[in-house]
Amino acid sequence: MQRRTLLTGLIALAGTRAFGVTGSFEITRTEAEWRAMLTQIEFEVMREEATERPFSSPLDKETRAGTYHCKGCDLPLYGSAQKYDSGTGWPSFWDALPDAIGTRPDNSLFASRTEVHCRRCGSHLGHIFDDGPQPTGKRHCLNGVSLVFKT
Repeated sequence: MQRRTLLTGLIALAGTRAFGVTGSFEITRTEAEWRAMLTQIEFEVMREEATERPFSSPLDKETRAGTYHCKGCDLPLYGSAQKYDSGTGWPSFWDALPDAIGTRPDNSLFASRTEVHCRRCGSHLGHIFDDGPQPTGKRHCLNGVSLVFKT
């Protein structure tokens, strides 16, 4: 658990990465349009791939049945049945809904990770790690500011 704690701290300190969201997506907006619809921290996380502070999102402790949608385009991304408490301070899931997310390699912070984003609008959600529960063994560690919970 000490390694995870160290990585958690480094990720939170890293802040905004310079390159931001890239790629071709069904829903596109100008930077001005994104800024108009998102708060500053939402924009930094979703469009510039920053990381919110651990334990800052109320969605980390959300336990009701429902679905987590992309804040950028309202696409359903994760079901509450796949959510679990990873102890990391971010909402965590062992799998996404079908055809909801995209991934790409992320080699920042002197480590190789898998970045996860909304497949429809490209909004940065978080990262996927190989230390989650069965049946997938994956931990989709997400920024709560990228999500909207709906019952």
